[in-house]
Amino acid sequence: MPEIGQQHLPGSQDSPILGFLLLAAAIWASKTWWQDYRQGLCGKPVPGALPGATQFTVKALWIASVGAVLLVIAETLLEKTTGQDTSQSLLPAWFIAPMVAAAVLEEIIFRGYLPIQGKGKATLYGSCFTLSILFALAHPYLWQWESGILQFHFHSGKAFLTTGFLFIKSLWFYAARFAPFNPKRSLLPCVAAHLAANLTVFITKAVQGYIAW
Repeated sequence: MPEIGQQHLPGSQDSPILGFLLLAAAIWASKTWWQDYRQGLCGKPVPGALPGATQFTVKALWIASVGAVLLVIAETLLEKTTGQDTSQSLLPAWFIAPMVAAAVLEEIIFRGYLPIQGKGKATLYGSCFTLSILFALAHPYLWQWESGILQFHFHSGKAFLTTGFLFIKSLWFYAARFAPFNPKRSLLPCVAAHLAANLTVFITKAVQGYIAW
């Protein structure tokens, strides 16, 4: 069985071209979001604006980012204490491109468009919980599509640990959008948290020797 990486996007690990295309798409989306945000500051309605293109605070960015980093540290320590830290795949250095892209594109989709808003807190929180399960399972740790065959890794403690922390991180990203410290429900704290988490993962893997330079 292939070793399980701490961060993996379906199909992108083996294709640098796809990885950098994802990064280009993230840059374009970021530029569009910022334009929508700037227009919104002028008090003008922005038809079709990207979700969460609203005012944010530096405090919200810090809370979201620090919380995400602490979760990665907790995950790393738990991997270490359970002996799962050696069951990781070697990632190429260019993989930082899709990891950065994921912080933008996944947030726009999962924390932006998909949550059910305007139907009460119970519905909102329920959708965030359900979407966090889908978010965690969408990453190929408990499963893997290889050579046209769907393989499951239910016997892998590392796969369950990583998937579990993806679920927890997703809940935190939703908190970064809908918690009181982000009163305008800006999407930017979610992106900042996701980016902080992914960069911390990359740095951690580099220190552990799992990045091929």
